[in-house]
Amino acid sequence: MINIFEVNETNKMIEQENLDVRTITLGISLLDCIDSDIDVVCDKVYKKITTQAKDLVATGKEIEKEYGIPIVNKRISITPAAIVGGSACKNEGDFVKLAITLDKAAKEVGVNFLGGYSALVSKGMTKADELLIRSIPEALYVTECVCSSINVGSTKTGLNMDAVKLMGEIVKKTAEFTEENDCLGCAKLVVFCNAPDDNPFMAGAFHGVTEADAIINVGVSGPGVVKTALEKTKGENFEVLCETIKKTAFKITRVGQLVAQEASKRLGIPFGIIDLSLAPTPAIGDSVADILKAIGLEHPGAPGTTAALALLNDQVKKGGVMASSYVGGLSGAFIPVSEDQGMIDAVNAGALTIEKLEAMTCVCSVGLDMIAIPGDTSADTISGIIADEAAIGMINQKTTAVRVIPVIGKGVGEVVEFGGLLGYAPIMPVNTFSCSEFVNRGGRIPAPIHSFKN
Repeated sequence: MINIFEVNETNKMIEQENLDVRTITLGISLLDCIDSDIDVVCDKVYKKITTQAKDLVATGKEIEKEYGIPIVNKRISITPAAIVGGSACKNEGDFVKLAITLDKAAKEVGVNFLGGYSALVSKGMTKADELLIRSIPEALYVTECVCSSINVGSTKTGLNMDAVKLMGEIVKKTAEFTEENDCLGCAKLVVFCNAPDDNPFMAGAFHGVTEADAIINVGVSGPGVVKTALEKTKGENFEVLCETIKKTAFKITRVGQLVAQEASKRLGIPFGIIDLSLAPTPAIGDSVADILKAIGLEHPGAPGTTAALALLNDQVKKGGVMASSYVGGLSGAFIPVSEDQGMIDAVNAGALTIEKLEAMTCVCSVGLDMIAIPGDTSADTISGIIADEAAIGMINQKTTAVRVIPVIGKGVGEVVEFGGLLGYAPIMPVNTFSCSEFVNRGGRIPAPIHSFKN
């Protein structure tokens, strides 16, 4: 049972320390919508989403009101669209038609994002996979709520370098399509290695084929809570520091568990996982960078940053798994640049570079996230960045991702405004030495030797 002390403590976290349930994400399987006729597919998809998710937003608001816990986003994830449209979509235009249907359904039920305009191509691409990938720039241009993710590698299969090369081109084209909107389409596109089936966070969410027909996944975030707790440990040793993070993560996860169970019961849909991720926002005090400062760094990027982030990530996971038997998704610390004021400050101070961020991704939850780069960065260079990050995931048996935004018409030192949760970002310099010959070799980088465990 939760006692009155815990209730009061949780209220303080919500009111003063930016604790929130970042998202309730309803995963919906669309496998039963597959058909050879694209119009039939679109009709089935629209009906299933608007039927299954009709009460999602209202239920989220009810729980929010009843328990006083902010639930920032209500979202949907679907079976990867390359599978759903595989039989019916004969060209890129057919996939765009499916994307428009998904957008329409998302708006009808009132969610802010729908994830799953996705393809899983870690070992190779079907014709449908390639068509979906090539349709992404237009699909993200003509929709508002749709998010796209492509999985280009895994520890078991290696890296599909043909897909890596193609995604460099697609990121660049997506920026060009959405140039008038500060290349915002790229903020809704993420390239993964080892993508999990049950991630509730956008832009990477999709409903894995191993999942049930429908599932409730909840993402909880509380970097401000962790930062406040750590301010009381100044001068203490690492044992005290770790215990503080672990206990705080436990409390945050309990809030998510409560919301997940309530949402599951009221919607009559099974509970899947709690994703405990310290996902920052542009709000002051809601920053992973500030946690790293509280641990003892002048700025993220200073020597010791990777070690501090490793400690933080590990203790967050340890606290989370004690609070719920179903902690999953990504779970840990996110280090996006545009969404974290402390990270922006570190970039502006010259403490943080893309190379240091890449090193940090070896020990954090995801990867190079929401990083604005010069608009004249070549597609091959973007492919090289994706390859580097995917290799970290493949070798370390962890999820890594790239969400970079080449901002057309802007260069290093300028700033791009995205607004809302996406914040703003300084344009970061990118190494301009060529990797063209490497990314154009074609084929696959084999799986590492430690992948053969069975």
